[in-house]
Amino acid sequence: MSTKNQPDIRLAQKDDAPALHAMLFQIAAATGCEDKFKSSPDDLVRDGFGNAPAFEAMIATENSTPVALCLYFPSYSTFRGQAGLYIQDLYVAPSHRGAQPEGSLARNLVQAVAKQAHAQGKTYIRLSVDAQNVIGQRFYEKLGMRPADDEKIFVLDCDAFTDLAQNK
Repeated sequence: MSTKNQPDIRLAQKDDAPALHAMLFQIAAATGCEDKFKSSPDDLVRDGFGNAPAFEAMIATENSTPVALCLYFPSYSTFRGQAGLYIQDLYVAPSHRGAQPEGSLARNLVQAVAKQAHAQGKTYIRLSVDAQNVIGQRFYEKLGMRPADDEKIFVLDCDAFTDLAQNK
């Protein structure tokens, strides 16, 4: 239940896919990556709400209008021998950014994910943030997250992925 100053936060459902997609597109637009954004609401329905969901999302709504999301999926650390979560996307509509009387909406979303993870026996959250996103980096540090200076993210996709997968 939301208070006067804070939207409702709940686990996203299949019917939320169009709203999730629209907010994810806003992330792409804000980072200048609209041309790389290829997913559709149908992709989100297929991959997030079927028999073996690839992700879950918390969604925040105000008066039934979606205003924020936190999309995440399971992670496992062989070094720790423990399960965790990886946050893929965090978005808050510009109209809902900034300090709220009950804490920031972004913080409350991440906290809702952390509470769910903890209840499921998970012990950590990981994520990556764009190297140029200093505001995002500061936000995550305020939550108690620390940069993993001993790691560097690599990506295998597009033709390189297909070539490797097809033994080329």
